[in-house]
Amino acid sequence: MSAASTVTAADAVNAGRPRFPRALRPGDTVAVMAPSSGVRPAMHERLDAALALLRAKGFEVREGRSLRRQEQGASASGPERAAELMAALLDPTVAAVIPPWGGELAIEVLEHLDFDRLRDAPPKWFSGFSDLSTIQLPLLVRVGWASLHGPNLMQLADPALDAVSARIFDAWASGAGAELAQPQAPGTVVRALDDGAEPLTIEGRMIGGCLDSVSRLAGTPFGDVRAFRAACGAGGRPILFFEVAELPPFELARALHGLRLAGWFEDAAGVVLGRSAVPEAVASAGDFTERDALRRALGGLSCPVLLDVDIGHVAPQWSIVQGASTRLHWADGRLVLEQRLI
Repeated sequence: MSAASTVTAADAVNAGRPRFPRALRPGDTVAVMAPSSGVRPAMHERLDAALALLRAKGFEVREGRSLRRQEQGASASGPERAAELMAALLDPTVAAVIPPWGGELAIEVLEHLDFDRLRDAPPKWFSGFSDLSTIQLPLLVRVGWASLHGPNLMQLADPALDAVSARIFDAWASGAGAELAQPQAPGTVVRALDDGAEPLTIEGRMIGGCLDSVSRLAGTPFGDVRAFRAACGAGGRPILFFEVAELPPFELARALHGLRLAGWFEDAAGVVLGRSAVPEAVASAGDFTERDALRRALGGLSCPVLLDVDIGHVAPQWSIVQGASTRLHWADGRLVLEQRLI
C-alpha cells in the first residue's frame, strides 16, 4: 500500500510523541543506501573510505542496490528508492540507515512509503542532512520517528573532519533516554535576527532541515508541523531549525513566507538558522540581501530567531536529533544545545 492512499491530516496526532531508536553498537548492521542521490564511479574511492570507517568502528555494512548508481539526478526511480528504503527500515537485522549524502529528489520517495507499517515498527537511526531531511521531517510528523540531522557519511572519512562534526559518532551511540550536549564550534558567533544581546533560553522540540527542500512540504501531510505540535502536548513547542544550501534572497523570503502561511511558526518556541552556503556575491547582491529576506519573513515572529548556528552545509555542524526535547542557551554570541531523547 502506498502512502498516497493512506495520507490523512491526523497522522501526526495518531503518531503520538516522538519515538527514539536504540543506540548503535559494534556488531550492528548498517544499511548504506541512496534514497536521494547515488555515488558516481568518480567518487567510489571516497565512498569506499567511508565504508571502511564504518567497518573500523565495528559495524557490518550492507550496501544498497542503487548506492553506486546515478542517473537523471537520482540513484534510481522514486518507487525503487522507496522500496529499498522501506525494506531497510523494516528489516529487524538492520540497526541504522546511513545514506552517503543528500541530493535533489528525495521528495519522489514520499508518496511510495508505507507510513502505516512504519508506525508499527521500532525506530532506527536514519542519519544525514541536506535533501535527506525531506524524508526525516515526514518520518517525524507522520509516525513520530526521530532521526539524526548531522554530517553525511561521505564527509566522515576526511582526516580534516572537525571535532564538532565528529560528534555524530557520539550521537549514533546514543539511544532512547540519552542526553546529548553540544557547544557551538570555537571561533563562531551566533547572532540574533533583531540584534538583541539579552541572554536567551529556548525550550521545545527540534524539527526542521534543509530549507530548500523541506519548505516544499508545507501544506502537505508530509509537513504538518501544527499536527506535530498537537501530538507532543505540554513541552512540545517546536524549535524550527533550518539551513540554506542554494536559495538566493528572494527565494529565501518566499520559502519562509510560505512556511509562515502554512502555520509552521505558530506557537514556535524559537527559530534557528545555520550559516548559509549561498555565495556572498549572491546573498548580498542588489538592494535585497539575505539578511533583508530573513527580517522580512521572520522579523514579526513572537519568538527568538538566531542566525549562523552550527547547522548545515557550512561546517562545523551539530548532530541534531529531530523531535528530541531540547534546551538552547544563548549568551554573548555563544550557543549551547542540550537534548534529551525523551
